Amino acid sequence: MAGTRTLQIYTSLPGLGETLGARVLAEFGDDPHRYRDARARKNYAGTSPITRASGRKTVVLARYARNRRLGDAVHQWAFCSLNGSPGARAYYDALRARRIGHHAALRQLGNRLVGILHGCLKTRTHYDETTAWAHHDTAAA
Repeated sequence: MAGTRTLQIYTSLPGLGETLGARVLAEFGDDPHRYRDARARKNYAGTSPITRASGRKTVVLARYARNRRLGDAVHQWAFCSLNGSPGARAYYDALRARRIGHHAALRQLGNRLVGILHGCLKTRTHYDETTAWAHHDTAAA
């Protein structure tokens, strides 16, 4: 019964249908205490960036130590969410307007979506578009 509730939370997010939602759930696992915080979940998915700084130069790189199956699923999830979520589309379009490449923008969107998923699982609530993207709307205004 708890597994069904968890799957319902996953599939409430835009871009996660039954198949992709089940794949992401299977890779993350259903133990609610497995990830200490959203950062740990993002690191496991490989969506959080690695920042390297030395002297005057700072480089932001994609994480290479990750669960590749989960990373691929999150990438697909980010792409699929563009049609189902106006907030995700606006976030992606803002990244592209800053001349960030398509795959890097999808990785950042996926990183944001994993954080939203973590919040939904922590509070045991379904996805809400206005709550998820509210701070991006106020920052743009």
